[in-house]
Amino acid sequence: MGGCGTWAWPELLVLLGSAWLWVGSAQPTPPGPTQAPGPQLRFRLAGYPRKHNEGRVEVFYNDEWGTICDDDFTLGNAHVLCRHLGFVAATGWAHSAKYGKGVGRIWLDNVNCAGSERSIGDCKHRGWGNSDCSHEEDAGVVCKDERIPGFKDSNVIETEQSHVEEVRLRPVVSGGRRQLPVTEGIVEVRYKDGWAQICDQGWDSHNSRVICGMMGFPAEKKVNRNFYKLFTERQQPNYRLHSVSCMGTEVHLSMCSFEFYQGNSSAACGAGMPAVVSCVPGPLFATGNAHKKKQRQQQQGQARIRLKGGARVGEGRVEVLKSSEWGTICDDRWNLQSASVVCRELGFGSAKEALTGARMGQGTGPIHLNEVQCRGTEKSLWNCPFRNITQEDCKHTEDAAVRCNIPYMGYENLIRLAGGRTEFEGRVEVKRGSKWGTVCSDGWTTKEAMVACRQLGLGYSLHAVTETWYWDASNVTEMVMSGVKCAGHEMSLSHCQHHGASVSCRNTGTRFAAGVICSETASDLLLHAPLVQETAYIEDRPLHMLYCAAEENCLASSARLANWPYGHRRLLRFSSQIHNRGRADFRPKAGRHSWVWHECHRHYHSMDIFTHYDILTPNGTKVAEGHKASFCLEDTECEEDVAKRYECANFGEQGITVGCWDLYRHDIDCQWIDITDVKPGNYILQVVINPNFEVAESDFTNNAMKCNCKYDGHRIWVHSCHIGDALSEEANKRFEQYPGQLNNQIS
Repeated sequence: MGGCGTWAWPELLVLLGSAWLWVGSAQPTPPGPTQAPGPQLRFRLAGYPRKHNEGRVEVFYNDEWGTICDDDFTLGNAHVLCRHLGFVAATGWAHSAKYGKGVGRIWLDNVNCAGSERSIGDCKHRGWGNSDCSHEEDAGVVCKDERIPGFKDSNVIETEQSHVEEVRLRPVVSGGRRQLPVTEGIVEVRYKDGWAQICDQGWDSHNSRVICGMMGFPAEKKVNRNFYKLFTERQQPNYRLHSVSCMGTEVHLSMCSFEFYQGNSSAACGAGMPAVVSCVPGPLFATGNAHKKKQRQQQQGQARIRLKGGARVGEGRVEVLKSSEWGTICDDRWNLQSASVVCRELGFGSAKEALTGARMGQGTGPIHLNEVQCRGTEKSLWNCPFRNITQEDCKHTEDAAVRCNIPYMGYENLIRLAGGRTEFEGRVEVKRGSKWGTVCSDGWTTKEAMVACRQLGLGYSLHAVTETWYWDASNVTEMVMSGVKCAGHEMSLSHCQHHGASVSCRNTGTRFAAGVICSETASDLLLHAPLVQETAYIEDRPLHMLYCAAEENCLASSARLANWPYGHRRLLRFSSQIHNRGRADFRPKAGRHSWVWHECHRHYHSMDIFTHYDILTPNGTKVAEGHKASFCLEDTECEEDVAKRYECANFGEQGITVGCWDLYRHDIDCQWIDITDVKPGNYILQVVINPNFEVAESDFTNNAMKCNCKYDGHRIWVHSCHIGDALSEEANKRFEQYPGQLNNQIS
């Protein structure tokens, strides 16, 4: 520190010059007579569909507008960029060209800001113009809608005139106004404090298709213009848009070309009238049963695509069926056009978002498709050009997902939470007729809570709460719903089985009303099926080595009658590797205070029942069951770049981190099924994780694993192991109706 006086004058001048450069690039720029040397930075928000405080970030550098790549992008970067744009801070950011692809140079890549920098130029990055990205990776920001006091807006920000934010269908027919979803009506766009119409001169089916897609419908149909012409002649339309021209593949009206009316537009439509659109609802939202049945039959014939792991209807990881096996899609070149083809094929509207990087959790099994490039007009994803995948190209960390537009059904207006500390928790109150009331908590499980959280739009259920006395903050005391039993996929609690008008509850009163704690993310556990197949074998274990296992109830009930310590038990042993492929850590339901210490095995067990191991006959009869007692949950191994967080030793925290797995080796106590009493024959080995749905998961359908096995009284052959939802319906039927092995040759 003492060497300051040794600086030479030229070095000091260089240092001062660089400091001046730094100040000159900051925002807001203080007025001054001298311009800072070097290129001037300007910023703007662009893209579609968006509001004035969000969009693709474009930067003007070296006399050219360009974009920023989303690699390593952080909220800190977004804070700095939002301040450049005159907003106080950022609330979020977007990747993968959510607001559309930019043009020109990609000026910055691998930007890394702490968030407090005065300028984006002060953050770490690869250097101006040095990037290995394409415009499919353009970054966007969502800024807090609050301006920096005194900010002089020298940036170029798109004005209200250049895009449309909100669109709606206004029903005119009286019946259409009563029921949801609204499938037909006059197209209106938000303008100032009200709504305005679109002139239908030159309007065609491509325009209607775009509007229907935005409203959550897969297709459009012709409409009776004459009826609406009579109606609108009595009205005084207020036109906002005209000359609308869409190709039909756009996901939002903003992406079509159109013109705004200027000035007095009441008589501006000439021979036209307000645009009217009629849409065809998908199977989930169709009204009339005959229509629903027809659409369901059509869909069953083409069930080669599905969404998995999404909390809300119409969102999830995209999975496709190929060679009787479900697999995922790699996110290379994944965009809104391809995502929209998926959404429409499944009976939803166009895509709101095309998500990359396994944003809806990682899938398992094969990755079937890569570089899917749909035009947007295709009837099915399978009609789009794509590349077949090789394992080197992609990993499940790159699984593609979608969020689709779905029709407005108003379900969220029929449910609310009361008394919680945050918007994500509270006692459930539902509206029956005009009356609000509570729900009986008898039989209230994670599945029912999942439906409640979905209906509220709050994601997954973290906990199904059956005693809510500590949330009693509402004046609603009457119970209006009981006997609720859901399958878990319903969009509203009213779609689940329940008692109807006659409420019957064992424990009445608000303290026993049902409650939920919801979460945006959830875990997703599944077993590594090939490992079970590779490690299965039989061991005859002497009884004198099984005292500890008997104490923990790991043997068949007939073991109690054995001649201890003489004789043996026959055990089917195998390793099980349980992965968490979700978006949140899997934590035991019970807190530490109720964990049970097992002296035999010297560790605390955090769940009463974590796994069921069963041997079934082909018709489903259980002939042997394995260890169903509590488990010690920990991270045995993790994927690259994922750190272990949970360890059982020394009363440590228990759980399974996202990207890690808990391995129970074949040679540890209780990792077996006692098959001493099983006769030779053909069987099904079944393993079910989290069988009672005690802990929230984003997908319960993949919790079971099944294998075919042949036991000849001496040896066992285990084969065809697979996760419960990994195969097509036909392949599953073949598995279940498998005639059995006549010899030990497994093809």
